[in-house]
Amino acid sequence: MILNIFKPSTWTSFDVVKKIKNITKEKKVGHGGTLDPFAEGVLIIGTNVDTKKLSYISSSNKTYTATIKLGIHTDSFDCDGKILKTNEVPNLNKLKIKSVLQSFIGSYEHLPPMYSAKKKNGIRLYNYARNNIIVERDTIISQVEEINFISYNKDKIKFTVKCSSGTYIRSLAVDISKKLMTIGHLVELIRTEVGEFSINDSLTLKKFEEKWKFTKTSGK
Repeated sequence: MILNIFKPSTWTSFDVVKKIKNITKEKKVGHGGTLDPFAEGVLIIGTNVDTKKLSYISSSNKTYTATIKLGIHTDSFDCDGKILKTNEVPNLNKLKIKSVLQSFIGSYEHLPPMYSAKKKNGIRLYNYARNNIIVERDTIISQVEEINFISYNKDKIKFTVKCSSGTYIRSLAVDISKKLMTIGHLVELIRTEVGEFSINDSLTLKKFEEKWKFTKTSGK
């Protein structure tokens, strides 16, 4: 069984897996592509034999709607992190922002955030970060297929991006801020697509539970 679940903000991807396991009583449940706790949107869940499909699904292109807050840098590159630095936001206009966003289309080389599940010497980076240890990280090269400006209001930039698997949108937010001659961090992230799976077809956990219980009681 492959499920398109809407992960709510504050939940970890593993929290969703546990909830689905509790609802369905399936022995084997996994997810196809981690979403950060503050993020929300499409999380693909697989059960039993269909968990084998998850690695293929997670390798698909993904689409996000993201919001950057300029002028503040955090250790996690997002709103859950500790503020490390503040800076003035330069005078910006839509034309400048659109130009900078478009400059990221194509091959995108970036560093994974220290607060990430990437491993260094067999240890996940977030374990180093939690102990205030900064280690050298290998750069990641991914592909940005599309990036489109939505809005700019005072110190917040909202945009959509379609990119290859393994792209850290938190790093993209930091790099966009740098190109705009300031600092910034991600304050909102919504995953709207994973391959052919769309947020328009996602089920909230509540809806899935209701549907599952109805199916079981009706025998359908």
